[in-house]
Amino acid sequence: MATTRIGLDRLPPATRTAVEEHTGSLLTVKETAEGFNSEISARVTSATGTWHIKGLRTDHPRAWTQRREATVTPFLTGLAPALHWRVETAGWDLLGFEVLDGHHANYAPSSPDLPEVATLLHRLGAIPCPDIELRHAEQRLEHYAAHPDDLRHFAGTHLLHTDLNNTNVLVNSHAPHGDQARLVDWAWATRGAAWLDAGYWTIWLIAAGHTPASAEHWAAKIPAWRTAPAEGITAFAAANANIWSDISNADPDPWTLCLATAANAWHAHRRTG
Repeated sequence: MATTRIGLDRLPPATRTAVEEHTGSLLTVKETAEGFNSEISARVTSATGTWHIKGLRTDHPRAWTQRREATVTPFLTGLAPALHWRVETAGWDLLGFEVLDGHHANYAPSSPDLPEVATLLHRLGAIPCPDIELRHAEQRLEHYAAHPDDLRHFAGTHLLHTDLNNTNVLVNSHAPHGDQARLVDWAWATRGAAWLDAGYWTIWLIAAGHTPASAEHWAAKIPAWRTAPAEGITAFAAANANIWSDISNADPDPWTLCLATAANAWHAHRRTG
């Protein structure tokens, strides 16, 4: 469920002052609508630069996601926006990120962004997973797997993003080909099998208009997918069909229903071969 968004002007004065120790006096503040995890999300400009600020109250039930993102971001050079500063003051935890140029990735079947996203996921799969606290994929999926034995397919030692919503991928078409895309919002970073991010991407591709076969064609651009066990992929599709069924039943808006339909379509495709 989405977190209620508030304006930067509603922060305690001490928190605002702590932010301005890093930025200088703010000249412009543009609240952003994208994302579901943050109470604060804004692009701010001062005389010395521009930052994207995101944050949560330190007593928020998902405050751990803010800490997770702050911990993992230093290991993501060239894959995610750089984290320039962090403020923990007066009950708030705020992160100040580099502002990236670009547009949200277009996942439609004819989109020129698709090769860039595939390359980004390939690059992510090639970096070492940092030795930091991360949830494990099999833990996150244990309540949704059709059979307990399926969980062995999801275990692994690779760093995963796991939230391949197209708004979490920024594409700068002016950058060199193969280096145009970046992943934002690492709140749900996870350790698991290398092919899982390609699987998460598959569901979003189907939701964007791909057939399951077309979505798997793009997933196969990521090398780890090509060596994944077929039964593991089918088990992952089943688990995600269960996840999105639960989410859409609890919050039946068009967005969640679209993802539930996509996940079910993929699972049906896997069952029928």
